[in-house]
Amino acid sequence: MIVDHDALSPGLYIVATPIGNLGDITVRAVDVLKRCDGIACEDTRVTGRLIRHLGIGKPLWRYNDHSGEQDRARLVETMREQAVALVSDAGTPLVSDPGYRLVRDAREAGIPITTLPGACAAIAGLTVSGMPSDRFFFAGFLPGKQKARRDFLDRFATIDATLIFHETAPRLTKALTAIGEAFPDRTVAVARELTKLHEECRTGTAAEMADHYANHPPKGEIILLVSPPVDKAAGKLDADALLLDALAEFKPSKAAGQVAKATGLDRRVLYARALELRGE
Repeated sequence: MIVDHDALSPGLYIVATPIGNLGDITVRAVDVLKRCDGIACEDTRVTGRLIRHLGIGKPLWRYNDHSGEQDRARLVETMREQAVALVSDAGTPLVSDPGYRLVRDAREAGIPITTLPGACAAIAGLTVSGMPSDRFFFAGFLPGKQKARRDFLDRFATIDATLIFHETAPRLTKALTAIGEAFPDRTVAVARELTKLHEECRTGTAAEMADHYANHPPKGEIILLVSPPVDKAAGKLDADALLLDALAEFKPSKAAGQVAKATGLDRRVLYARALELRGE
């Protein structure tokens, strides 16, 4: 009997892929993609470009939002005898895609499962935004319709964590308008084209961001982040302390801007308070 020592053990391998820059794939991920028996992917065209770039030739099996129970059952049965890699079009599988159902069924069937961590747009956006990262809540894509979007946002109003959403470029200004209505005093970050040549992360109020992108229509996939709610009692004391520090170096208008950026509080309110602290 001939034993292939380079073959992977049968099972499911969850493989994170780049979110933009093709250099952001791990050595381990490339190794598994080279040694697996086949790759389950959202779009064979997208994954095909990636594996050709890596010099890999493997069977590609479509698995996406339209796949049903029979598709999953076939893949699970395949995993009993072969190594199947699961990838998404970009980033970490199962984050805003249907991969969790396949993992659930594989686990219930006793299939060995291995995860290979890597790029994730939500985490990349969080790290570049400067938002508090000790607690965060990822809520996926915002609903497309106005009322559903506002109701969706209202559900997260009291969560003491940075909120993270996916959004598409054509819907960005509507999303920012809704966020401004729901969270007018919080800082918002728009992170887009992450890891690519024109990577950008802008911060400000939702109204400021909506105005900017209404005049500069964006392209690419977008991560939206909203700062945590500010405790009003503690926030006032903290804001006063921050304003006093800033006023030692800046004029009231700039001091207010600095503190607004740091806390997510309304700049106009902070400016009025800065004048009070200066006795003006």
